[in-house]
Amino acid sequence: MKQISVDPMLVGYCGIYCGACPRYLKERCPGCHDNKKATWCKVRSCCIEHGYASCAECEEFADPHDCRKFHNLISRVIGFMLRSDRRACVYQIKERGLEGHAAAMAELGRPSIRP
Repeated sequence: MKQISVDPMLVGYCGIYCGACPRYLKERCPGCHDNKKATWCKVRSCCIEHGYASCAECEEFADPHDCRKFHNLISRVIGFMLRSDRRACVYQIKERGLEGHAAAMAELGRPSIRP
């Protein structure tokens, strides 16, 4: 099993830190940026289309919850079930940058900030 490390390239487009995700650490998922099968993810597709490293770079929506691709029924259900706050992750990226967010999440040992 992989160790949790600080790697800004492991910050998912939606703000989740893949570097602390159990599936990534058990080598069952390549992480958001390398997951070619995640064509279903509208956030990933949007960020790739616009050349963003994450939603934190989007200037169209100051609040990620205003974006229907980011904040929809499925994401709310998954966020509730996994106790995950991607919105807080996006704000942390805006405040600390990708490296700072990756470091904070690696220190917490979690892929996301809890609500």
